[in-house]
Amino acid sequence: MNRHAQAAVLFLLGGALLHAGTTDLYLRYVKAGLQPLLLAAGMVLIVTAGATVWYEWRRAKSAVREGSSAEEIAPDGHEAHTHPEPGVSWLLVLPLLALILVAPPALGSYSALRTGTALQKPFGYDPLPAGNPVPLSVVDYASRAAYGHGQTLHGRAVRVTGFLALDGSGRPYLVRMALNCCAADAQPVKVALTGQLPPVLRPDAWLEVEGTYSPKLTRDPVNGGPIPYLLVTSTKPVPTPRDPYDETWNK
Repeated sequence: MNRHAQAAVLFLLGGALLHAGTTDLYLRYVKAGLQPLLLAAGMVLIVTAGATVWYEWRRAKSAVREGSSAEEIAPDGHEAHTHPEPGVSWLLVLPLLALILVAPPALGSYSALRTGTALQKPFGYDPLPAGNPVPLSVVDYASRAAYGHGQTLHGRAVRVTGFLALDGSGRPYLVRMALNCCAADAQPVKVALTGQLPPVLRPDAWLEVEGTYSPKLTRDPVNGGPIPYLLVTSTKPVPTPRDPYDETWNK
C-alpha cells in the first residue's frame, strides 16, 4: 500500500477504536477499566494518519518545487517505474468494517462448560450490606460459599445474576465470565443450582436468582476447581447486562 492508503487504514482503525470506546461495543472485547487507553489509542492512530498525509503532501510539494517528481525519479537519479498497488491489500479494511458494524456476542455456556472455573481464594471478605436479599456477584457468592464455608452467608438470602449453562447430565449452573484484561482471557466462575428451578432451563438465558447458602460442593470436571451450590427460592429472567463480564474476581 502507498502512504495515502496506509493513512486511510490508520484513520479507519483509529475511528473504529473511538467508535467502540464511546459505545458499549468495547465491553465485548476488553474490561471497562481499559476504556481510556482504548480511546487514547484511537486518537494516536488518527493523529498518525493525519501526520502521514501531511508528510506526503509536503514531500510532493517539495518535489514539484524542485522540478521533479519523487515517483518519476529514483534516489540514484535513474528513471523510476511506478507499479500499481495490489488491490488485495484493501482487504485489510474488512476487519475494521466488521468491528464497526458487527458486535460479537459475549462468551456464553459453550465456553463456560469447556473451561475450568477461575474461582480463586480471596484474602478476605467485606461485610455484607444490610437487608435481604443481599445482592452479590457470582464470584462473591462462590468464593464465600466455597472458601469461606458460608460463614458470612448464614441466615442471609442472596440475589445473584448470571447466565445459565447445562452440563451433559442436565445439571444447571449460574455462570459469569471473569476477565483479567480482555475477552481472550475470559474464564468462567460457576455456581451449581438446586431447589426451586424453572420448569424449562435454556442455556445462555440470563437469570436473577434468589436463594440461600447450601453447604453442598462439587468439583469442576475440567480442572477440579470448587463449584459451590446455591439453594434457589425464586428466579426471574433478566435482559443481558450492559457489561456481561465480571471483573471482581481479581480485585
